Amino acid sequence: MGLQTTIYIIVGLTFALYIGIAIWSRAGSTKEFYVAGGGVHPVLNGMATAADWMSAASFISMAGLIAFMGYGGSLFLMGWTGGYVLLATLLAPYLRKFGKYTVPDFFKTRYYSNGAAVVAVLCLLIASITYIIGQMTGVGVAFSRFLQVDKTTGVIVGMAIVFTYAVFGGMKGITYTQVAQYCVLIIAYVIPAIFISMHLTGNPIPQLGLGSHFTGSDMYLLDKLDQVVTELGFAKYSTSVRISKLNMFVYTLSLMIGTAGLPHVIMRFFTVPKVRDARASAGWALLFIAILYTTAPAVGAMARLNLHTTLNKALLTGGDVFAPENNIKYEDRPGWFKRWEVTGLLKFTDKNGDGRIQYYNDKNKAFQAKAEAAGWKGNELVVNRDIMVLANPEIAKLPNWVIGLVAAGGLAAALSTAAGLLLAISSAISHDLLKNFLMPDLSEKGELMAGRIAMACSIIVAGYLGLNPPDFAAGTVAIAFGLAASSLFPAIMMGIFSKTMNRQGAIAGMLAGIIFTMFYVFGYKGLFFIKGTAYFPKPVNGYWFLGIEPNAIGAIGALLNFIVAFIVKNMTAPVPEDIAEMVENVRYPKGAGEAAAGH
Repeated sequence: MGLQTTIYIIVGLTFALYIGIAIWSRAGSTKEFYVAGGGVHPVLNGMATAADWMSAASFISMAGLIAFMGYGGSLFLMGWTGGYVLLATLLAPYLRKFGKYTVPDFFKTRYYSNGAAVVAVLCLLIASITYIIGQMTGVGVAFSRFLQVDKTTGVIVGMAIVFTYAVFGGMKGITYTQVAQYCVLIIAYVIPAIFISMHLTGNPIPQLGLGSHFTGSDMYLLDKLDQVVTELGFAKYSTSVRISKLNMFVYTLSLMIGTAGLPHVIMRFFTVPKVRDARASAGWALLFIAILYTTAPAVGAMARLNLHTTLNKALLTGGDVFAPENNIKYEDRPGWFKRWEVTGLLKFTDKNGDGRIQYYNDKNKAFQAKAEAAGWKGNELVVNRDIMVLANPEIAKLPNWVIGLVAAGGLAAALSTAAGLLLAISSAISHDLLKNFLMPDLSEKGELMAGRIAMACSIIVAGYLGLNPPDFAAGTVAIAFGLAASSLFPAIMMGIFSKTMNRQGAIAGMLAGIIFTMFYVFGYKGLFFIKGTAYFPKPVNGYWFLGIEPNAIGAIGALLNFIVAFIVKNMTAPVPEDIAEMVENVRYPKGAGEAAAGH
C-alpha cells in the first residue's frame, strides 16, 4: 500500500471517530454548550485539557523551533510548562470555586462591574483570535501535507472541518472529541520518537536518547549535533541563546504568565462537578502534557541532525562538506523533499547552477568566505520550521503507518485547540457580551445561535490571517500569550489574592497592559498583523527596543498592568466590604462544594 493511501486511511479513521463523538455528544442546552453540563470525569477532563493545551504550536511547531533555535528554544518548554503549573496550582481551583461559566463572569462578580467584564471580553477576544491565527497556520501545514495541496487550500479545508464539529458540538462535543484527539496525538508524537531514538542512539526512550551516545561513535548525540551544525556555519546547538539572556528570560516569563491567563484553558476547570475535581483534573492534565513536553527536545535535536545528514553525506562520514559529491543532487532528492515542495513550505533555489543542494548559514561571514571558495553562492534551501515534526518520520525513513499516524496526530493537535478557542470566543460574544449586556432578553435558543454565528465569523477572520501569519505557528501563539499575560493574568491574580483591588484599578491595569503590548507588537508586526503596516523600523542586527522582541513583550505589559492597577486603586474608592469578604471566602478551603448552577 502506498504512503499517501496509508495516510488517507489512518487520518480518515480518526476523523470518523471525532465526528461520531461530536454527533453523539451534541450540546442540547447552554450549560452543555459552555461547560459540557459540568459533569466530566477528572481523568477525561485532564485528557481534554491536555489536548486543548497541546495545540498545533506544541505538536507541530515547538519541536521545529527547538530544532533551529537549539538551547534557546527551551524557553517554550520552560514557559509553557511553568505556566501550566502556575495555572493549575494558583488559579484554577479558585476560579472554579467562583462557579461561573466564563472568565468575564468572574470579572463581573469579583470587580462588581459590567465595565470590567466588557474590558475582559475585549482582551479575551484579542488574545484568542491571535492564538487561533497560529492554530490556523498549523492547520494549513498539516492539511497541505495530508492532502498534498498548497498551504492556502490546506487552511481552507481545515477551516471547514473545525467549523463543522465545533459549531454543532459545543463544549460537550469538544470535550469528548478532545479526549480521543489526545490519545491520537500523544501516540503519534511518541512512537516515531522511539523509532528515531533507537536508530540514532540505541536507546528506545527519547528523553534518555538525547543524552546518550550517537550510534557507532563515542560522541554524545548533542556533541555530534554541535559538530554537524558548526561545520555548516550555524551556531552551536547546545549553547545558543535567543537574542540575549534578558530576552530569553522575559520571553519565558511572558509565556508562563500568559498561559495562566488564557480563557480556553481556564474554562476547562468549569466542566467538572466540584472544586476537588478541578484540582484532580489539573494534576492529570499536567501528567499528560509532560509526556509530550519532555519528548519535544529529543524530537527537535534528532530532526535537525537527520535533516542535515540527509542533505550532506560528509556530515556522517567525516569527509569534506564542500566536496560536490557530498551535497545531494536535486534530481536525486528524496520523496519527502518532493512532497513538501508541493506545499510551498520547502523551497530550493539553485543559486550556483550546479544542480546540487547546498544548505548552510550564509549569514556567517567567516563561513561564507569558505563557501564562496568552494563555488557556493548562498544558502539554497528554505525550510519552514513548522514542517519539521511532520517531516521527521519521512526523513528518518520510518514505515508508512508511522508517517500516517504523525499526520493524524498533527491534525488532531491543530483541530483540538482551534475548537477550544472558538468556544471561548463564542461564549465571550454570545453569553458575556450579548446576553449579559446588550440583549438580556435573548432566549437560550437565540444565545446558542449567536454563539455559533460568532464561531463562524471568528474562523473566517482567523483563517484569512492564518494565510499570512506574523510568525511561525508557535511564534504567533507566543504573541497571543503575551497579550493574555499583559491583560487578563494580572487582573485574575489580583482578583483572587488581593482583597483591596477595586474595579477602577483592574480596568485601568488591563487597558494599560494590553494597549502597551499591542502598540509594541503591531509596531514591528504590522497593524492587526497586516503586512506593510508596521510603524517601527526593522530591527538592525537583532536590536529591539530594550533588547526585547515583540513575542516577549507581554511580560513587560503585565508589569505595567500591575503598576497602573495599584496606582489607580490607591486614588479611588475602596472595595465594598462584601466583595472583600467574598475574596476571603474563595481562598479559604472550607465550603468548597458544588458551584452554583445559575449564572
